[in-house]
Amino acid sequence: MVDNIRMALPCHSWLSNEGLKHLVLFSWLSLNAWLFWKTFAIYYSSPEYYYLHQMLGLGLCISRASATVLNLNCSFILLPMCRTLLAAIRGRTKVVNRKARRLLDKYKSFHAACGISICVFTAIHVGAHIINAVNFSTNYNSEYTALNVARYKNEDPRKIIFTTVPGVTGVLMVLILFLMSTASTRSIRSSNFDIFLGTHNLFFIFYLLLLVHALGGVLKYQSNVQDHPPGCLRVNMSTAEDYGSLAGVNGEVPLNIVPKITSGLFHAHEELLINNTLKICTKEPTFHPHFPETWMWISAPLCLYCTERLYRYFRSTKPVTITSVILHPCDVIEIRMIKENFKASPGQYIILQCPKVSALENHPFTLTMCPKETKSTFAVHIKVVGDWTERLRSLLTSQGSQGSEILPIFQQPKNPKIYIDGPFGSPSEEALNYEVSLCVAGGIGVTPFASILNQLLDSWREYKLQRLYFIWICRDIQAFLWFADLLCTLHKKLWQENRPDYMNIRLYLTEVDGMQKIIGEKYQALNSRLITGRPRWKLLFDEIAKSNRQKPVGVFCCGPKGLSKDLHKMCNRPNRYKTRFEYNKESFS
Repeated sequence: MVDNIRMALPCHSWLSNEGLKHLVLFSWLSLNAWLFWKTFAIYYSSPEYYYLHQMLGLGLCISRASATVLNLNCSFILLPMCRTLLAAIRGRTKVVNRKARRLLDKYKSFHAACGISICVFTAIHVGAHIINAVNFSTNYNSEYTALNVARYKNEDPRKIIFTTVPGVTGVLMVLILFLMSTASTRSIRSSNFDIFLGTHNLFFIFYLLLLVHALGGVLKYQSNVQDHPPGCLRVNMSTAEDYGSLAGVNGEVPLNIVPKITSGLFHAHEELLINNTLKICTKEPTFHPHFPETWMWISAPLCLYCTERLYRYFRSTKPVTITSVILHPCDVIEIRMIKENFKASPGQYIILQCPKVSALENHPFTLTMCPKETKSTFAVHIKVVGDWTERLRSLLTSQGSQGSEILPIFQQPKNPKIYIDGPFGSPSEEALNYEVSLCVAGGIGVTPFASILNQLLDSWREYKLQRLYFIWICRDIQAFLWFADLLCTLHKKLWQENRPDYMNIRLYLTEVDGMQKIIGEKYQALNSRLITGRPRWKLLFDEIAKSNRQKPVGVFCCGPKGLSKDLHKMCNRPNRYKTRFEYNKESFS
């Protein structure tokens, strides 16, 4: 009964994993809604837009409100892509706490949310402006030529759109946005990364068009509201003498006399009826285009992003020196490199580019070995999947898979130049900052944890981590050979230093073909930890929760989407031991 009451209490794990994220999401949505409504209200009731609103109706309000939201998100969407800045912020552990660092790791999700918002409000903005073009044509008023965009009544709305600067730039931006959004789908990114990268590089043209789009000056406001109150009783100069005999000293006319004035010489506005009198004026309204505001929204984020890209370009211009290439089983290659003044922390990743493979395409890879004070070598493990990795392997070596044979390179002339950008921060960096961590890898997803294991092999006593649960799930028994030596060496060292409980290793083989042991006598420590089948997550999490009562446990995952979904669900699940599981998902972009 007591256990059931405890289970019914609010889940601390859920609050830790989802609370701050949902708070930021709610704040962002509220800001979007507030800006939309505020701008809508201004254009609906402000006197400066009275005549324009009379001509365009709600299309004016919706188009301007959606434009403000677009400006906001076009500025926000660039900030998560300043990855060097984010890495610098999350690296200051004494300034930024762990909750804030975990929130920074959601940058890709926030970038996608801003992108979706831009697509949605672009559709609203375009639809509203199509209605505006129709209203400009049908409600053409020869009395206010400066306010009209149409050149004559019932002009073809398509002609209005395609013969104005805002219309042409708007069509081009919609086309670019369509290409960027469709190429961002998972199917295209996985099948042809070149298309995704090429279309995303159109963002610079998009922002240039956005700045020009705001200079069109199609929508205008009334600049002489004091001299000509919108909707006042207005007479032309030819009838001024007749009108003067009716008006009072203050330029007001009694409401019961208004019908005596010739119809069509004035426009009445209800808000101007005061004490049964109507305000009169003899001056024409004047209209001026708005001073463009878009640049004020996007200039700072755009300059920040361009500055970072320029910094990253110069940082990555010097090619690395490849010291060796190792061919591993299951189509995995290991590239060991050195680069002057290159520093990185365990769990970080780099972006690798080889011009001979592709002039534009590049890919992120986790560092499986970080440079140290005594050794400047760093390494990445690359799973050969797709055209890019196949071409890279063929350039690095003309031989086939040769087990774990090391092929020395030493900058031979035939070897291609490789450039790296980074390092960049990732959620896996936090694994060493918990007292208890659970690292779950699926196949090649083990790479973020390899550099952490390498770091523990050198100096495990220097970190806060006191217990590590390491779960590795593979289909092929040969895949465990990628880091079998590392695991065995670390296991042996912990036993020699009287800390056999420091790391709990569990290897799961999901597809059994008759061979259920890792080849080699030196891998006996791993063979005893090899399990056939898949992990039983509920039992595993209950075991960890029971052993670490009322403690925060960092859960780190790098693997297939289904694996991540299962772990995320288990982390948010309440437990009777008040153990808080904090979920961290590895995600590259």
